Amino acid sequence: MMDFILAKYNFWIYVIIMMIGFYAVIAKSNLIKKIIGLNIFQTSVFLLFISIGKVEGGTVPIYQGVEAVYINPLPHVLILTAIVVGVSITAVAFALVVNIYREYGTIEENAILEMSKTDD
Repeated sequence: MMDFILAKYNFWIYVIIMMIGFYAVIAKSNLIKKIIGLNIFQTSVFLLFISIGKVEGGTVPIYQGVEAVYINPLPHVLILTAIVVGVSITAVAFALVVNIYREYGTIEENAILEMSKTDD
């Protein structure tokens, strides 16, 4: 059993990083901390997909005239695209937080909910 756990240590690390990000999203009421938690969560998914693309004894997928085992480049390409999308979503989220701060004067979720209840 211990050999199984140690053999899959990278997956345990991803789960730990993912749970740290998930905790930040659920437990924190500050909107900036929630965005940072989402980025941590997203990074753990990136690391997971990149590690899945690794092939033991594999080489770069460039034909060299010799039969070889190649690493699958698709996960790496998908993650590059996901990183670009993630950065742009983070920028939009920060812009929304700035607008929320201008409107309510705070970025604490509980205070914003209280203010929005009193507005009704």
